[in-house]
Amino acid sequence: MDRFAEMDMFVRVIEAGGFTEAARRAGVSKSAVSKQISALEQRLGARLLNRTTRRVSPTEIGLAYYDRAARVLAEAEEADAIAAALQGAPRGELRISAPQSFGTLILAPVVGEFIAEHPEVRVHMTLDDRFVELISEGFDLAVRIGALEDSSLRAKRVGESQLQMIASPAYLKRKGEPRAIEDLADHDLLHYSYLASGRSWKLTGPGGVERQVRANGPLTINNGSALVTAAEQGLGIVLSPDFICADSLRAGRVRAVLPEAAPAPNGIWAVTPPGRFMQPKVRAFVDFLSLYLKRAEADAAGRQAGEARAEGLRTAAE
Repeated sequence: MDRFAEMDMFVRVIEAGGFTEAARRAGVSKSAVSKQISALEQRLGARLLNRTTRRVSPTEIGLAYYDRAARVLAEAEEADAIAAALQGAPRGELRISAPQSFGTLILAPVVGEFIAEHPEVRVHMTLDDRFVELISEGFDLAVRIGALEDSSLRAKRVGESQLQMIASPAYLKRKGEPRAIEDLADHDLLHYSYLASGRSWKLTGPGGVERQVRANGPLTINNGSALVTAAEQGLGIVLSPDFICADSLRAGRVRAVLPEAAPAPNGIWAVTPPGRFMQPKVRAFVDFLSLYLKRAEADAAGRQAGEARAEGLRTAAE
């Protein structure tokens, strides 16, 4: 016999004042009610009800059990109601942590579109390149780029980012253009201070073999956009995510350096606290971000294909 069913029927008997009325309210037979109460008393090893031919009343133990059982059932009902509400439309405050440049260049427009589609969600976004502690700092979700440390957090890959080495035309004219990874030893490599590999750049050598190069340039910054600005100013070579340096490359303010040595793409991850169920506001945003990034990747691929075709036609015309 189900423990909650027995508990529920006992509470019904007390509140109805007897077996007959409790049976009527529950839509079952009086014998079924009696059977459940007997099973409960047998399981507990205690008499909960005083029974006479005219009335039923709780014993001292029964009264104490009723008080606790009524609260347990009320809390269970409330839990069911909360679970049902959480499966409904996204609503409430959504606290997001993201890297500064990604948040400014990519996430800000995503959040704008998301709020327009889900007006009952209020977004509180914190941009910080450090790895925040989701649970202790009260975040619902963090966007992280690159390799993830092992943890109990849940992570979903929502996109990818390609790191590229870039430098300004003026810098390359002054220092010479590297033709191989070994040539980077003679160059100023500007460093991103939160890089997971420390001051080492993990590049792709001939045959796909990973090579590491020490970044010993004159400048270290904890923000990717500021590093691209430094590269535009001719201070050195920068290893930059494509979503930060794409506009500078298209405008010609920087050029790609050793594109064949670029590292493997980094994953873009939506990281959430552990747990079996994800709140609707969090699930909705993760799905929205994933779809947005997939569309952006498809648009970028189409644009590159168009540029390649245009370049081919110009070459053929010449």
